[in-house]
Amino acid sequence: MGRLNNGLFGGFQGRVGNLVGYMLNGKPIIRLIGHSTKPLSPARKANCQKMTVINDFLRPHLNFIRTGFRLITAGTDRNFYNEAVSYNKKHAVQGVFPNITMDYTKALVSMGNLLPAAKTEISKHKDGIEFKWEVPADLLWEHRNDRAMLLIHFPDAKVSTAVMSGSRRHEGREVVAIDPSLAESRIEAYISFINEDATEISDSVHAGSLNHFETNSKETKSQETPSPQQPTTPVHQQKSSNKTPQRSRQQNKSFHRISSRFNSSNTTHNYTYTPPPS
Repeated sequence: MGRLNNGLFGGFQGRVGNLVGYMLNGKPIIRLIGHSTKPLSPARKANCQKMTVINDFLRPHLNFIRTGFRLITAGTDRNFYNEAVSYNKKHAVQGVFPNITMDYTKALVSMGNLLPAAKTEISKHKDGIEFKWEVPADLLWEHRNDRAMLLIHFPDAKVSTAVMSGSRRHEGREVVAIDPSLAESRIEAYISFINEDATEISDSVHAGSLNHFETNSKETKSQETPSPQQPTTPVHQQKSSNKTPQRSRQQNKSFHRISSRFNSSNTTHNYTYTPPPS
C-alpha cells in the first residue's frame, strides 16, 4: 500500500494499484507499472538485449560505478547508475541482434574532468594483477598524489574486484590481489584517478585484457574444425542404353516365314515389313 507524506495532495511512497511512488534525488517520482502483451518488434528485442549486456557488465561493481559517476550527476536529478547505463549503451555495445556484445575497450566505469591515465598495461603477478601507467616527466604537482581507482572485471564469471584508493599517481604501479581460482579467467581491467579530497575524478581508461588468447583459440579451433559429415548415398546414374527403341528396330526388318496355307511341301516365301509412317 502507498503512504501519503504531505497530506492528500502531496506525493506518496509505495504502490497504489499500478502506480509506484518514491523519492529520487530529493524529488518525488510516480511511475506506472504496466505489462505489454504485444509481440516485441525487432527494435525492442535489440534494445532488451543491449540492456541485458550492459547490466551484466555494470552490476558486479556498483560501488565503483557509484563513485565513478557520482560527481558527474551531482546537483542534477540524474542517477549514477542510469548515467552509466546511458553512456555505455550508446558507446560500448557492438553487433546486431541477436549477437549484441560488450566492447570492453570503449566502456567507462567513471566519468570526470581529472587528468586520465596514459600508456597503461596489466600483467600477471605472483600476488595478483599488476597495473602500470605512465608518469609524465612534466606531471603537475597537484596531480602527483591523485589516487588510482582500479577495477578488474571477470566477464565469464560476472564478478569484479576493485581497489577504490590505490597507489598515488606518481608511483606508476599497483598490484591488485584476486581470487586465485579466477587467475585463468578472462580479465578486463580499468583504471581511474581521483584527487585526495574526492572532488574530482577522471574518465576511466581500459588498462588491458588478459586470458583472451586461450578463449579465442578455442573458439577459432571449434569454428575451423569441420563437423563430421553425414555419409551420402552414392547416386548411380543410369547408363545410357545403346539399344535402339523397339519401333526403330522393326523398321525395314526382313524376316523369314514358313507358309502353311498351301499344301505344297515347305514352300518358302520372303516378306519385307515396312511400318506405316508415324
